[in-house]
Amino acid sequence: MHEFTSDVAFTPTVKAIQSRKGSRESYARVEQRGGWRATITPDLAALIEAQTSVFLATANAEGQPYIQHRGGPAGFLKVLDEHMIGFADFSGNRQFITQGNLDDNDQAFLFLIDYMLRQRIKIWGRARVVENDPELTAKLMPADYKARPEQAILFTVTAWDANCPQHIPQRFEAADVAAALAERDRRIAGLEQEIARLRGNAAAKV
Repeated sequence: MHEFTSDVAFTPTVKAIQSRKGSRESYARVEQRGGWRATITPDLAALIEAQTSVFLATANAEGQPYIQHRGGPAGFLKVLDEHMIGFADFSGNRQFITQGNLDDNDQAFLFLIDYMLRQRIKIWGRARVVENDPELTAKLMPADYKARPEQAILFTVTAWDANCPQHIPQRFEAADVAAALAERDRRIAGLEQEIARLRGNAAAKV
């Protein structure tokens, strides 16, 4: 068991480097305040369920890391309770690297980044693949999404932390940009109609 939740990442070696490079004191204060959160707060739940793109990291029995992208409509990541996140695992290239890694080593990591809000969330935990449970898979499957669910993945949160926005470029979703441009065009069209009406009235008075 870790003394602090942040010990999931701050190993003795990491702490030694922090001491050598001058950041250990500030992180020690975080530890004394209880470390990182270990439960999913309402704010975190809202952020999780708003994501359309996330990264899932695993490692095999030899420690070789692997990162896989997971995507879907907002809500494809579902917060099941204050400790667990679940999602339907859609059929893909059928390499099954993530599943094989989790069979050997259930430690996993979720990385969420919101470019519009310039926010990133790191979530440590343990994950497992659930096969042959159509009820669970159906519960996690986004409504009307054109993908074939193969199984489910359940992720139990150990700790999480939010990074500062430094160096995150601000980007916007294409659908949000399209909606903003459509609204702009609608307003321009309305103004052009109003200008034409006013010109017509002015000409009639001449």
